[in-house]
Amino acid sequence: MNLHHVILFLVSACTLLSACREIPADRLYALKLENPPSEADWQRALPRKVIVRGGRPHKENPLPEINKDTVHTSTPSCHHGGQLPDPIRVEMKAFYTETDLYLRLAWRDPTPDARFNPWIFNGETWSNAPQLQDGLGLVWADPAQFSDFTCARACHIDDFGVSGSGFHAGHRMKLARPDKVLDLWSWQADLTARLGFADDRRLDEEGMHGDLPGEIFSKNSYLATLQNPAGAVFGEQDRPLVDAEGQPPGGRFYAPGTVAPGYLVSAPHGSRADVSARSRHENGRWVLTLRRERITGDLLDRYFLPGEQNATHFGLAVMDHTLSEHYASTLSETLVLVE
Repeated sequence: MNLHHVILFLVSACTLLSACREIPADRLYALKLENPPSEADWQRALPRKVIVRGGRPHKENPLPEINKDTVHTSTPSCHHGGQLPDPIRVEMKAFYTETDLYLRLAWRDPTPDARFNPWIFNGETWSNAPQLQDGLGLVWADPAQFSDFTCARACHIDDFGVSGSGFHAGHRMKLARPDKVLDLWSWQADLTARLGFADDRRLDEEGMHGDLPGEIFSKNSYLATLQNPAGAVFGEQDRPLVDAEGQPPGGRFYAPGTVAPGYLVSAPHGSRADVSARSRHENGRWVLTLRRERITGDLLDRYFLPGEQNATHFGLAVMDHTLSEHYASTLSETLVLVE
């Protein structure tokens, strides 16, 4: 039996029989492997279940389930939690090798949303569908700087107001202090999954930024290229610049129902491309596998070193047909690479 299989057995036995010291409940343990984890390794690994709360599930008719506390349907979960939806349980597993960290996350989502504002051809013209995408975000924090880190540290209400019986509030990801920076990984079921990566970003007092400046996402819209367009971008007078094969649509045959992307994605480069991602939706669940070098050489990235003394706090957010009204972890979570 391989060494990591022996460790898995011992950890399981200690947990079940209470034969050794108590294992902290808020820990995700990564075991070391000689090679990248196989599917068999993932199946045998012990999961850490992280509960995220407060988002809005993608349902065809959510209104009958809305109660009187409508404020909670439009404010961020990391401050208020949600009374509407049931929490989502994200199953997390982790391994590491001499060079890389591997994470697998799986969560239930019966309505996969993997197309963001797609164009659909009806046999005569293109129209843009107001569809959104699923997503997941991970924020990494140094315990020396954030001893009690939770998602509330990274999510803040913006533009809050009450007028008579009306209420409005927005929120944005940002930090309250100017001397702090967090490492952020953003996976999107269409935009980043298309090229097999998670966007490596950073979070500071001004908000979110790519590890390298520049925009890698652009609207696949003819009108968006014009300085003074005559109609609305993605509106009735608009059309895609290219089809799903990257070709201009003029003069080509398309069957009714043909889909073209709503956004174009440029391959990330340098430190923005540090996190690779493989995803699939099966049996009503998303399964996402992430890989990043443990030490990237980028000072904005969180390094992952073995030992309890090098543990890393993290926060987790799940987006269901949205990238704003997210489910978020509300408790302190910690990753430990077992020596």
